[in-house]
Amino acid sequence: MNIPSNLRYTKEHEWIRVEGEVAYVGITDYAQSELGEIVFVDINTEGETLAQNEVFGSVEAVKTVEGEVLEINESINDQPELVNNDPYGEGWMIKIRVVSAAELDTLMDAEAYKEFIG
Repeated sequence: MNIPSNLRYTKEHEWIRVEGEVAYVGITDYAQSELGEIVFVDINTEGETLAQNEVFGSVEAVKTVEGEVLEINESINDQPELVNNDPYGEGWMIKIRVVSAAELDTLMDAEAYKEFIG
């Protein structure tokens, strides 16, 4: 199971990679393996501001930290298998502008996430 140490994780099995005020969000390797083959991703929240834990799209129910959705990874619309094949790279789902960096402290680091999934 691939759990990069440079990311933060939610109990809903999403990962967050922060680069300055921008964060990339996707689902974890564990989540994609549990879901099986991803054949459809529905994300239509670009330009909206979402609260922490608010759903931004569906593969299942996907939630993260509060922020303005800056970009949706259009590649996964045509190639949803990217979520399975490269969940931490080309399979990212949305890019957001983080509103409250303090919310990142509520997320799990890699070690805590490993314990969470057992």
